[in-house]
Amino acid sequence: MKILFLCNKSPWPPKEGAPMAMNMLIEGLLSAGHEVKILAVNSFKYKISPEKIPVTFREKTGIELLDVDLRINPLHAFLNLFSNESYHVKRFVSKKFRQRLIEVLKASSFDVVQLETLFMCPYIDTVRLHSGAAIVLRAHNIEHRIWQRIADETRNPVKKWYLGHLARTLKRYEEHIVTEVNGIAAITPTDAEYFRNLIAGPLPVIDLPFGADPMKYANPSHTVEYPSIFSLGSMNWIPNLEGIRWFLLNVWPDVHKQFPDLKYYLAGRGMPDWMRNLKLPNVEVVGEVEDAGKFLASKAIMIVPLFSGSGIRIKIIEGMAAGKTIISTGIGAEGIRYANHENILIANAPCEFFDMISLCIANKPLFEKIGKQARILIQTSYSPQNLIRNLLAFYKQLAG
Repeated sequence: MKILFLCNKSPWPPKEGAPMAMNMLIEGLLSAGHEVKILAVNSFKYKISPEKIPVTFREKTGIELLDVDLRINPLHAFLNLFSNESYHVKRFVSKKFRQRLIEVLKASSFDVVQLETLFMCPYIDTVRLHSGAAIVLRAHNIEHRIWQRIADETRNPVKKWYLGHLARTLKRYEEHIVTEVNGIAAITPTDAEYFRNLIAGPLPVIDLPFGADPMKYANPSHTVEYPSIFSLGSMNWIPNLEGIRWFLLNVWPDVHKQFPDLKYYLAGRGMPDWMRNLKLPNVEVVGEVEDAGKFLASKAIMIVPLFSGSGIRIKIIEGMAAGKTIISTGIGAEGIRYANHENILIANAPCEFFDMISLCIANKPLFEKIGKQARILIQTSYSPQNLIRNLLAFYKQLAG
């Protein structure tokens, strides 16, 4: 089969959630003997120099990065308040991107055009005009839920209203666009069910999570700094940033008081200045790490304090593949087929995070058992090879 990927950011390098999810499918399809072509948005939020992409990846995918200005325009954002259009989606509309897409569609025939995230859906009409390919929406999240949850957690009434407006317009767009595609590949069973319930007709929907191969994650237990806690994730994503802020304010003071020698490591891309300048005791701001696998292997307890967001937390899947004991909220672990106290620990309040951290420190055998069970979960339920087989069967179903 020949598949065209339209991506909201470059799948390479796979250093944060969306690129990792896209890259897993692209590499899997290539390994299975299929052809892939990539057109991706290049923006200030995830700016990639094409020459830094490995030559082999460029040759296999014909990847093209097109600059799109995603910066917020204050005037456009203000005028959007009087519109029913989603400002999030509208920012991805680019004449340059559309023109190059037309050229690619005219030059080649594709079996499938896969839209990576809701934000690439404005190009559906262009695909329909110039191709007979089946169009698949790869839904990384239920996008409006992210903003609605952020709005729900916001106290400032003006900001709360504005975030609610963003959520409402995104929801309206999401509900409309499902009628425009041939199939939806959601990233969790919960998200898949949401889309099925939106549709009166028999639109094909599957759940296709992120897959990880535990063999690719070194797990040298003798090098683990135990006890230690850490968080790893892109800090230019609002749910991550707000979750870490909450943990630092509401949990860390009591944890540090009880365990004065315990260190908390913060790693990830896009660290804001306030986080880089933290002077909290035993909080080490690492920033972006060169090798996430090595960093994961070197630390003990993974903290994922998320209270908004949607889809699946790829860093949790990675952490589980690396055999990490993870403490997260119910929202953070949403979409993962976990069992609380068996392969993950769930905490939703400051006292619960404190208790789970204390449990991991006081009971090392339990800490080790949960990490091992997490690794087994990934081996059995999140195999990339199985996911690619499911995706190809889905494509064939759409192609008839």
